[in-house]
Amino acid sequence: MTVCTLATTVSMVVLCSVAAFAQDAVKADPAHYKVLFENASVRILKIDYAPGAKSKMHQHPDAIVVPMNDSKVRFTMADGKAEERDMAAGAAMYTPGATHTPENIGKGRIEGILVEFKTPAPGTATLPTARPNMAMKVLAEGPRASAFHMTADAAFQEPAGSKHDYDQVVIALSPIKMSLAVDGKPAKTDWARGDVQFIGRGTPHESKNASGKPAEFIIIGIK
Repeated sequence: MTVCTLATTVSMVVLCSVAAFAQDAVKADPAHYKVLFENASVRILKIDYAPGAKSKMHQHPDAIVVPMNDSKVRFTMADGKAEERDMAAGAAMYTPGATHTPENIGKGRIEGILVEFKTPAPGTATLPTARPNMAMKVLAEGPRASAFHMTADAAFQEPAGSKHDYDQVVIALSPIKMSLAVDGKPAKTDWARGDVQFIGRGTPHESKNASGKPAEFIIIGIK
């Protein structure tokens, strides 16, 4: 075996070992990732990195990330390659499963919500392109889900018993008053920036804009 071939083989073994032993993000780095909600189909994480903070090598399944503030991130992949990304507050990005090490290279904190998809394959539900009394703008699309910027006008409401055939993750972009009661539980009305609520497919719920003015948030619709 030549030196070149040996070096290539060793590199491939190292890379495969890194990918194979990369841990779940929460187990590898609980200082920067906190579980907000989890069930059989989805896990929702809060991301929080101080300026200059760097993670450990870890992995994520397919996911959608929603930055809560403007930030700049360097991602170092399992093969050693790195790329930098500017993340805009209130945007969204669909990210295929990956193994990487993120580092905050910006001047401010990295704060965001990461919605991970746990099912072996994408669902087949059809996501809406319009909803009554609500303006929708597509922020990100992927085979498992789409993220929408939603603006609910003052008249927006869903009556008790409303159901959808897709999962929803509701994320507040700023403090808002939106009454949301899921499956008969007490309604959540006062939302802080970054608050999250999961609404399962087929789960009865009711909602109403309680602010008297347009309310903005992000909904991730999961097929």
